Parts: sequence; C-alpha cells; structure tokens
Amino acid sequence: MSVLLGLLGTAAIALLVLALFVRTDASALARSLRIAGPALVGIVGVGLLLLGRVGVGGMLVSAAAAWYANGLRRTRPQRAPPGRSTVRTAALEMVLDHETGRLDGLVLAGRYEQKQLASLGLSALLELYSELYSDSESRQLLESYLDSRFPIWRENAQPGGGHRHGVAPGSGAMTKEEAYQILGLEAGATPADVRKAHRRLMQRLHPDVGGSSFLAARINEAKDILLTNHD
Repeated sequence: MSVLLGLLGTAAIALLVLALFVRTDASALARSLRIAGPALVGIVGVGLLLLGRVGVGGMLVSAAAAWYANGLRRTRPQRAPPGRSTVRTAALEMVLDHETGRLDGLVLAGRYEQKQLASLGLSALLELYSELYSDSESRQLLESYLDSRFPIWRENAQPGGGHRHGVAPGSGAMTKEEAYQILGLEAGATPADVRKAHRRLMQRLHPDVGGSSFLAARINEAKDILLTNHD
C-alpha cells in the first residue's frame, strides 16, 4: 500500500509541476496532458500489477493506452471536406466542386424542374437550352455545364433558340449571400479568404485555361462585391 501511495503522490506532484510550467498557456497544458496523463496512469497501473492487484492494475494500463490513442486521434490534422461554389440563376442552380472541378446542377424552372442535370442526356439538355432562350444568364450557365460534359454539344445545338416558351429572364443583381456561395465561403469571411478563394477558382475556371467566361465573370463579380470598402 505504501508503494501505491508513493506512486500516486509522485503522479500528483508531477502534474502540479507540469501545470506550473505551462500555467500561462492552456493549449500547451492540454498538449502536455495528452502525453503525461496517460503515462502517469500507466505508471500507477504497472505499480498495482507489481503489487499483485492484477484486476485494477490491468484496467489502469488499458485506460492509459486508450487515453493516449484518443489523444493522438484528436491531434492528428483532419482533412477539410472539399469546398464547393454555388451559382444560381432564375432557372438553374449549379455547384462546382473545387477539388475535382466537376460541375453539377439542378433545374429550378421549366419542363425539367427539379431534375438534376446529371440525370439528363444530351438531347434533353439541348431542349432545356432552347427553352431558356429568354434567360441569357441561365443559358450561359448551362453552356458551361455542357462544355464540361459534352465538349462537342454545339454541333447539335439549334441556332436561334428553338422553342418559343421560356422561363423568366435574369436573376437580378448579385447579393452578398450569393457572392459568398459563388466563392464557396462562409458569411463573414476575411478579405484574405476572399482573395484566396477567387484566385483558386480562377486558376481552374479562367477562359485562358479552358474555363467558362460566364463563371469567371460571376467569380470576379463576387470578389468585387465582397471586397467593396476593403481595398
């Protein structure tokens, strides 16, 4: 018993000294405890094993190992989910995956309302394109999608619009909320975050590298809106 009390006393003193050394830095204390805590519990467990208290000692050793492993998982950097940008017009909502560059979208109005673009074949997409003859923004956004999925789609497109029924034109001036969505940022992002997101997207979507003129223009507009009064 005296040996056990000695071990517990040593552990308590060690923790107290550790706290005194890092008392001005809570994060440093947390990091140290992730190592020192399991080590001290393990020492006590080994001491109990040596004293013949196999049950309690084994439990403490196991607890120390689990504590240490859990600390490693918490400190291991987590990979952030890939960012996404959302561009919305009167008839379409398009999402760009920053990591893969893949475009996907949802039809918001017209014959194919609530249909995912990925579920539509080329002929259906061309019908949708004709239907959007009065909505230049939605047509340009759909062109970006068609260019990425069917590079030769223009050879099959009907000039002049085709169908004479369409959806309402234009989605109006871009709001700050839309600008954040286009750049894939949370509301309140810093100017540095805005510039970084803009640069990353333009590297992928600029017309000079085979990107979309329409999407590049929307990305530039989003940056300008969010950086107003910051430059």
